[in-house]
Amino acid sequence: MAKKRIAVLTATRAEYGILRPLIERFYADRDLEISLLVTGAHLSEEFGNTYREILDDGFPIAVKIPILEKGDTAAAVSRTMAEALEAFGGYFEENRADMLVVLGDRYETLAVCLAAMNARIPIAHLHGGEITEGAVDDAIRHSITKLSYLHFPSTQEYANRIIQLGESPDRVFPVGALGVENIRKVPLMTKTELEASLDFPLGDPYAVVTFHPVTLEDGSVESQFQALLDALDDFTMKYIITKANADAGGHIINRMIDQYAAVRGNVYAVASLGMRRYLSAVKYSRMVIGNSSSGIIEAPSFQVPTVNIGDRQRGRTAAESVIHCEAERGDIRKAMEEAAAMKERLKKEPVHNPYEAEGTSRKIAAVCKDFLLHDRIYLKKTFYDLHGKTVQE
Repeated sequence: MAKKRIAVLTATRAEYGILRPLIERFYADRDLEISLLVTGAHLSEEFGNTYREILDDGFPIAVKIPILEKGDTAAAVSRTMAEALEAFGGYFEENRADMLVVLGDRYETLAVCLAAMNARIPIAHLHGGEITEGAVDDAIRHSITKLSYLHFPSTQEYANRIIQLGESPDRVFPVGALGVENIRKVPLMTKTELEASLDFPLGDPYAVVTFHPVTLEDGSVESQFQALLDALDDFTMKYIITKANADAGGHIINRMIDQYAAVRGNVYAVASLGMRRYLSAVKYSRMVIGNSSSGIIEAPSFQVPTVNIGDRQRGRTAAESVIHCEAERGDIRKAMEEAAAMKERLKKEPVHNPYEAEGTSRKIAAVCKDFLLHDRIYLKKTFYDLHGKTVQE
């Protein structure tokens, strides 16, 4: 029997870190032939050339496809999407996979999925069904859902939303979050090892800070991030600040980070920590601050409080350790004070992480393999009607 070919797409450092245990399982399966498609910010020096982390992990890269256009305006994002659609359209014409695996809600991912749809490649989508009301990611995520055949949401609530979008329950598998599996499976650094790796003494306390642009708000990036920086100055604490991703407005945040860190000895700024160092940094931190999904999904499993700022993650299911606040200096300061107090309480009264489940990567790999080896993929999907009717799409 010929091996089934699975292509896995990764465009950012965070995405690859989450996908890593699944990639490892795919490579270990002798019935599958894996192609790792690397693109986007991975190939940008500005964002740390993070494709090197993939090579350091020992995974062969099938192809590196540059798509990232200069700038972070809406027009630059559109040009990047156009480049991705054209480049991956050509790649899939010459290298047709039996399945494409994608994660999340990135704009370049949507463009690649459109190219895969045109090539009649079935798509397996991770982390669908979620809500992030403050970001254009919401529309992108739901669009990818409708382009996809297999769905692996992180919770039952999100599975229900995918079904509400007309996807058949037979193709929707709530499996938990891969990022939480990393916490349980990846050997993390000791705090001493982390400090040596960073060449930066952390002491206690310190916080991990990540802030991305809120893509549905015009002109708010600079004022919101300045409010966060001002709030950080209100505390005697060290900070590890990871830079923003390649969204519209990301360059503004990264420039402000460089300026802020340059005149403060208590700040370590970095484009990318890599998955192992990032999770290790969160583990020993007093709190996670910003608007990254990692504060919602991974941090609660460490019993580390999260200060979630603004609307970027609004609508996502969150553990009780997540403190929501507005992007104003006073609100952020108040939330940080609450998080500092909460840290001690969590040692005695741990919270439940709704994204945690057993065997996430194993379940995803098994379902993908089953559908491929038993020819269970029928691309002429029908619309699953909640009232019991099935309507042809």
